[in-house]
Amino acid sequence: MQPMTIMTLQQQLDTLYQNESRKVQATLIRLLGDFELAEEAMQEAFFAALHQWPEEGLPDNPTAWLIRTGQRRGIDQIRKRQTARKYQHLADTEEAFDPEQDNDAISDDMLRLIFTCCHPSLTQEAQLALTLREMCGLTTEQVASALLQKPTTVAQRIVRAKSKIRASGIPYEVPERKELPERLGSVLKVVYLMFNEGYSGSDGEQVVKVDLAEEAIRLAGQLAGLLPEAEVCGLLALMLFHDARKAARQDDQGDLITLEDQDRSLWDADQIAIGRQWLNRAAASPAGPYTLQAAIAAAHAESGDADHTDWRQIVALYEALYQQIPSPVIALNRAVAVAMRDGPETGLALLDQLESQKAIQAYYLYHAARADLHRRLGNHKEAISAYQRALALTQQGPEQRFLNRRLSQLIRPE
Repeated sequence: MQPMTIMTLQQQLDTLYQNESRKVQATLIRLLGDFELAEEAMQEAFFAALHQWPEEGLPDNPTAWLIRTGQRRGIDQIRKRQTARKYQHLADTEEAFDPEQDNDAISDDMLRLIFTCCHPSLTQEAQLALTLREMCGLTTEQVASALLQKPTTVAQRIVRAKSKIRASGIPYEVPERKELPERLGSVLKVVYLMFNEGYSGSDGEQVVKVDLAEEAIRLAGQLAGLLPEAEVCGLLALMLFHDARKAARQDDQGDLITLEDQDRSLWDADQIAIGRQWLNRAAASPAGPYTLQAAIAAAHAESGDADHTDWRQIVALYEALYQQIPSPVIALNRAVAVAMRDGPETGLALLDQLESQKAIQAYYLYHAARADLHRRLGNHKEAISAYQRALALTQQGPEQRFLNRRLSQLIRPE
């Protein structure tokens, strides 16, 4: 045990909660067999640490201490509800698990949890909502933002999903290899949504929530080792390419820097090279959606500067992607790429075709893209209106400041 001041303790606990709480909770779900009980036990473990560590000092393995304490608190709750026979079973289970020694089991618990949350007996909407809530620790409002849905709808889905897992006895395990391919699609989608929430969070003052993005990459790496299918490799490559640019996405004041203005010397060249290796493995098979997106990200990551980006290739990749997934968001990205290749007027014409799409009208990047293309064309009135609409739809501090700067430049040009 290491002695510590109250201030140091609070900092340690804040860091531990941010970085380890999802891991602690995932293991407690396995040990206690109940989502709500595991969350309650995890909170009690952190509360116990707040009171015990000032006197006892910081444990050599704080995560293991939190898991052990949470397990004991959870078992105490279960013992009050169970028969003597089950009581003895829980006692045996408590003695059998040692978080100080079972590091492999703890590291695999996040993978077990994601396959449980993505079980085929749950609807895809429930899978996504539950995994973002349990794997990422997001609030219901943040999950709703990630899924472009109402918070009340998401909350109901999460409650029903947990009830079904408990009532149906859905196993907390990684499926057998023969079952993995059919279970993989939802898992990959959830991992990518997790990465997006970490890389471009739905709200707050940070563009990049490093721990969340890194957790998604770690999970994708585990999946690639478990099942090295093309789309698993493609997703891992895609996230590595994006993550390699994180150091250049914000300035020292936390303000957003656009892709074309980023200092590319800050990009992680080694990580880009690793991403290329995974993309090459994925490219051995017919390209799926994640592999195509990874190829687009590679075209950006491997270009020397903004002026030498191969927009012709990027447009062709977006065309192929849209053939597989004809979504309005992909149509938006394709329109922006076309604007970079053929000019703002051509891009705006494509964006105009999306006006009837209800979902895209609530997406702030659609209006931000319209604003930028109007700005480039000198259409100040239209650009101002679009920037104002985009501002009303985003809750992220750096994005709001960036849009406000653009807006101020049009309203009060220097």
